[in-house]
Amino acid sequence: MSKGSDNNWEVIIGLEIHLQLNTKTKLFSSSPNQFGAEPNTHIDFVNTAQPGSLPRLNQAAVDKAIALGLALKSKIAPVSAFDRKSYFYPDCPRNFQITQFFHPILIGGRIDALVDGKEKTFFIDRAHLEDDAGIIRHFTDFAGVDFNRAGTPLIEIVSTPCMRSAKEAVAFAKAVKAIAEYLEISDCQLEEGSFRMDTNVSVRIKGEIEYRNKIEVKNVNSFNHMEIAIADQVKKQIAAYESRPDEDPKLVVKTATARFDLKTKSTPIMREKESASDYRYCPEPDLPPLYIAAEQIEAIAKDLPEFPHARQERYIQNLGLTPYFADLLVSHKPLSDYFEKALVFTSHAVELCKWISIEFVGRLNDADMQLHTSDIPHEHVAMLVNLLAEKKITGRIAKEMATIMCEHIGKSPLKILEENPHFKTLDDASAIDTIVTQVLDANPSSIEAFKSGKDRAFNYLVGQVMKESKGTASPDIVKQILTEKLKK
Repeated sequence: MSKGSDNNWEVIIGLEIHLQLNTKTKLFSSSPNQFGAEPNTHIDFVNTAQPGSLPRLNQAAVDKAIALGLALKSKIAPVSAFDRKSYFYPDCPRNFQITQFFHPILIGGRIDALVDGKEKTFFIDRAHLEDDAGIIRHFTDFAGVDFNRAGTPLIEIVSTPCMRSAKEAVAFAKAVKAIAEYLEISDCQLEEGSFRMDTNVSVRIKGEIEYRNKIEVKNVNSFNHMEIAIADQVKKQIAAYESRPDEDPKLVVKTATARFDLKTKSTPIMREKESASDYRYCPEPDLPPLYIAAEQIEAIAKDLPEFPHARQERYIQNLGLTPYFADLLVSHKPLSDYFEKALVFTSHAVELCKWISIEFVGRLNDADMQLHTSDIPHEHVAMLVNLLAEKKITGRIAKEMATIMCEHIGKSPLKILEENPHFKTLDDASAIDTIVTQVLDANPSSIEAFKSGKDRAFNYLVGQVMKESKGTASPDIVKQILTEKLKK
């Protein structure tokens, strides 16, 4: 396949995101909804489909679905209903899943996200409530079924096929994850399976109107893996069409389900794709229709938080953060919340962002800690930023103080300065003049390099002065004195 041929094809991507809700109990029973328990300990008669057991809908799950619908600008159906989706597999004890096929709770919707710094709007087809299946666990000589996950409440968010690249698919998925985190309706732990993505990929020749057959890559649990899976499918499908150009496209690439193989970084086909008729959807007889009153929606709407996209725009437009740093904060809600609390104590938002997201996060990562759970007070980080902005300490000293703050949790920058008076900025011009003279005497080759037009030589000399002063000399005074002496 030639590289030029890729330009003749358009990639079509749609996502189905399975979002586990963090309710205390399961969707249709009172057993605990908790990850990580001993196998088959959080189960009851309903989860294991014991004869005579009946489902009872969890109101908290409905409220969380409504909150998500408001965030996605979806139509919240005043009347929705549950259906049975039949399939036979060991992890599904009743041989059917309870879902919302015919009448979902959320209809339509949209979500905005930044792709390469540009705003892009993606569209939602529907979102519906359903319960999760159990997990089959494979061991060396046997396999077992853990039903702890069976009955966990899910919202499945189905996009329209509106994405045209892997980057756009990742941006959409991250935006959904961020909204769920800001609403606090899900843990969104990809590695635990509470946020799972099915990726539908197809290609068509540019200018075609009809969609071609799609391949669904199931249960991708990493944004990086999703990008790789999409790239693999695009490559395979284009290669198939180009190798058989005279055949009916429907016979060249058949609708199928694939999986992502981490070892080979490929997407082998598992089976041909089932159709709706294969699942024998029918209304769930044991659950009445779900009625949602306008008053219920209004009550939930009053408690909605600031959404991530709005926060990101505020960071860029009002605080002056770059799109990169705004996205870095917003995509990690606990870090963004920490930034918000520290921002109360300083007006230097850009510097605060950099110190939080680079200096402190980096140091704590080395110690296997996270800033938002480290007990480092928000006001202490803001205080350090203020001391630097007011030129009471230099950048090098600020880094030393940040290290001390991470090693001695709770110690304030002012206390560190009190214990280390030599950390204070050296702004005595005569003392700095002496150091500059010593540096110039020791580096005649750098002086000649500067005279020949090499600006890097000036920066080198500044660095040498800072080194001699142990990082305490005022950089502004250093540059001023150094410039004057070099002119002579």
